[in-house]
Amino acid sequence: MKRAALLIVVAVLCLPCHLSAQTNQANSIQQAILGTWKLVSYVREDLPSGAKSDVMGAHPSGYINYCRDGRMIVIIVGSDRNKPAGAVATPDEAEALIRGMLAYAGTYSIDSQAKTVTHHIDISWDQSRTGTDQVRSYKLEGDRITLTTEPSTDPATGNKTVRTLIWEKLK
Repeated sequence: MKRAALLIVVAVLCLPCHLSAQTNQANSIQQAILGTWKLVSYVREDLPSGAKSDVMGAHPSGYINYCRDGRMIVIIVGSDRNKPAGAVATPDEAEALIRGMLAYAGTYSIDSQAKTVTHHIDISWDQSRTGTDQVRSYKLEGDRITLTTEPSTDPATGNKTVRTLIWEKLK
């Protein structure tokens, strides 16, 4: 009986330390991702075949920003976008420009145990994403963060894919 009571006391005393360590880890991750990151690469892996390809050309451009207030915004444009021939884009040019980009904004939350960041999308260039939660696994290495999507249907190909984005922190 005394041994059981002692174990309960030890467990209760250690719980705040364990929770504090988890909170410190979450705060550390939160601090590490704050700021603006520039896109380095954006690669799709087709799950049925394992084939890898650039999602938006060999040299896409983009930024993602995580703010202290829990908001985030991302924009990515493909490397093969062409400026319209005239002052106003033709319908075909406008369609190509829209297809060559992605952008959304909302809030974000971090699960440091699962090593995921979830983008809670409030507004998007693609209305089908508005109101959704996009879960990304993260890996922090120095001034780079790798974000990897869960397996999902690729909007461009219709195949099950995983997309991996590597970002470099701006200083």
